Amino acid sequence: MTDITMIEAAAKRLKGHARRTPLLSSPFLDEIAGRRVFVKPECLQHTGSFKFRGAWSALSALDPAVRTKGVIAFSSGNHAQGVALAARMHGVPSVIVMPYDAPHLKIDNTRALGAEVVLYDRFGEDRDAIGETLSKERGLTLIKPYDEPLVIAGQGTTGLEIAEQAAHEGIDKADVIVCCGGGGLTSGIALALEARAPGLRARPAEPENFDDATRSLLSGNIETNASGNQSICDAIVTPSPGQITFPIMQRLCGPGIVATDEECLKTMALAFLRLKIILEPGGAIALASALFHQDEIKGDAVICVASGGNVDADVYQDALRKYGTPNPTDS
Repeated sequence: MTDITMIEAAAKRLKGHARRTPLLSSPFLDEIAGRRVFVKPECLQHTGSFKFRGAWSALSALDPAVRTKGVIAFSSGNHAQGVALAARMHGVPSVIVMPYDAPHLKIDNTRALGAEVVLYDRFGEDRDAIGETLSKERGLTLIKPYDEPLVIAGQGTTGLEIAEQAAHEGIDKADVIVCCGGGGLTSGIALALEARAPGLRARPAEPENFDDATRSLLSGNIETNASGNQSICDAIVTPSPGQITFPIMQRLCGPGIVATDEECLKTMALAFLRLKIILEPGGAIALASALFHQDEIKGDAVICVASGGNVDADVYQDALRKYGTPNPTDS
């Protein structure tokens, strides 16, 4: 099980390889949220998302003889790119199993980073079965997207940075809202905050109809999303929290917050206007929660992890077309 020692070890392995992303703020966003809002822009991380942290953590910890044979991962895009880049930097092959309807940008980027991409139908095929078959046939090591202790440890380095940066800003008590799919980033940050900033509390943010972590925290059991639902937040659409990540979230996280696709689009436009950063829908949902669900948050400050910025141009243009107005109070 991941712990603070593993997270600190991952931070040492990541030093000189991952970017230390800043905390951003804007008085215009503070006005909308009714409190100070700080944004941790992991969209500025290598490959455009936090996923590089976990990928590097996992690959760098492998026995060299095992790593040389190559790695395999399944992902809708951000974990794919993180693993592809980490593998290329280690000089080893990578195979990535991706849904055929993943954003074109993510598929193209994964191939450009040197990975072999295997596409599948997420509604009719089993990605785990595909990955297991390829892994056995080629001797590849599977790097899971979230339910893997070394991946969680890498994502937890985000929390170490937040703890230091919050202290610098004089924040000793606040909610840290995290875009949540399977829970790797959320649980990793929660573990880091428990050890380094116990006054900060991680909370998952999820899309409508994919609020499995939120419902699981309420029920005390792992809940599953109904099949057939859709969301533009492709990066965080998962069937349920992980077997490893959920117990961590259950012990350490506050209640989840659920935002709509339209709130995410609106937030993408606001992030462009006020922070000058590009967010994908799933990467915007934590900030959307702070801006449009103010009554679910307490305190005079909130920290939001903007987890990724890999968005297809047509989706981004739609967000700017609908909500790209300089009016800071437009909610």
